Amino acid sequence: MKPGEIFKKTMPFCWAKLLLGLATVVVSILIFALLMGIAWLFESAGVGVVMVFIWLFATVFVNFIIRHYIGFLVKAGHVAVITEAVVTGRVPDNQVAYGKQMVKDRFATSNVYFAVIKLVKAAVKQLQNSFERVGNTLGKLVPGMSAIVSLGKMFIGIALGYIGECCLGYTFFKKEQGAFRSAADGVVIYAQNWKKLLKDAAKTTFIVIVVVILATLITFLFSGLVFVRLLGWNGIIAFLIACFVASVIKTAFVDSYIMIKMMVSYMEEAPKTVITFDLYGKLCGLSGKFKQLFNKGQQEDPIPQPVYATAPAPVMAARPGAPAAVGGDKPLFCGDCGAKNTKGTKFCGGCGKPL
Repeated sequence: MKPGEIFKKTMPFCWAKLLLGLATVVVSILIFALLMGIAWLFESAGVGVVMVFIWLFATVFVNFIIRHYIGFLVKAGHVAVITEAVVTGRVPDNQVAYGKQMVKDRFATSNVYFAVIKLVKAAVKQLQNSFERVGNTLGKLVPGMSAIVSLGKMFIGIALGYIGECCLGYTFFKKEQGAFRSAADGVVIYAQNWKKLLKDAAKTTFIVIVVVILATLITFLFSGLVFVRLLGWNGIIAFLIACFVASVIKTAFVDSYIMIKMMVSYMEEAPKTVITFDLYGKLCGLSGKFKQLFNKGQQEDPIPQPVYATAPAPVMAARPGAPAAVGGDKPLFCGDCGAKNTKGTKFCGGCGKPL
């Protein structure tokens, strides 16, 4: 299935994200009205300034609870359905129930899910910092390169920003492996296919810039009409609310489309990618968080296959002559030096450290 088709057919998840985002905006507005009422009772400009700062902190907290905790679980269900659509070419009839069941079966508890995602995103951030340091050095050494480097860092950020979702999709694809091990494999597969994925990210960078600007301007005009003209609120507050609403729209629709587009590109390559095992050692050297993710994956045992309401996703057919898919028995690789060891070995043959 093409990204646009998957986007249309999984729209219930986009609407759920929009409702969660709008809930944060509504709660933020109510908190602001309450705090401004308190400031009005005191009739003090100083109290009003304090209340604005309290409102900002309260808004950040509400946003974290609603959009980042509940929203992450909604996104996980969306990723599960996207993976099913890419692999099988169809979207489950009751996609919300299917996504919920897949997340529950794959991760058992939300704590496991958050642990996997946290390690993946932290590892990716460390790898991204390495790229940015090179870009910053180039921008200083070559006159006039700063703008180009900034644009390059933007689309690298877009590409790397969805590794977590792609790796999460791979954990749903490789059900026979533990979640940590599949996520570590997913990062390596992403690293091996970085050229194609960065190319796809570059194509979406312009779309992101245009849509975000338009969404912010339109919501600012609307909020300015409502909160400034009708309610008499400060224009800065109206602009902040407009930014919140624009962020909600971007998260619900723009980010969802980009996520689908990046996942389709990734899942088309993942099943036919033969993992280069020396990448594990290299990535462990670049990122302590990836090393932690890799070590947790090495400690996991194969898991039994759960029975789903719909048939499990079959392995996508590879092109004729393409390499075999990732899977099967793997050698044991050291998390410190990356050396290859026979499975069952207790100490690394390269550095001697316990495996």
